[in-house]
Amino acid sequence: MFTELATQFSHVKPQDTAFRGGGLRDFFVYRDLGVADATHGKVIAQLVRANRAPEQGTGWHRHEADFHIVYMLKGWARFMYGDKETLVEAGDCVHQAPGIVHFLFDYSEDMEYLEVVAPADFKSIDVAGPCAVPPPTPWKI
Repeated sequence: MFTELATQFSHVKPQDTAFRGGGLRDFFVYRDLGVADATHGKVIAQLVRANRAPEQGTGWHRHEADFHIVYMLKGWARFMYGDKETLVEAGDCVHQAPGIVHFLFDYSEDMEYLEVVAPADFKSIDVAGPCAVPPPTPWKI
């Protein structure tokens, strides 16, 4: 008989976890919000923050995930979803449909977003893009 592990209570305060590198993209830093552990890998919730200017962006890719949202907390990011450019600003929420081909190619210095994905160990698959991508906006240094 199969018994599924019960989802646990979780409460993470800002001082409990730090932003760290080593995530999917080296030009971002990530702060784990404890949800992956609490859900036994069913869902991940993390804060994602820019830590350097965009150079090549993420490249065209898709995720093997059942559910994926991005909620922009600060700043902005420019995505290509298929052949459509989309500006995501603070307060915007994007549901990335499973398998949608996309490219995050530009973002502000203060960009920070909440990302919630199921499952927690989702895969990112590089793919050929359907169109050219505009250049990023240079940061003022």
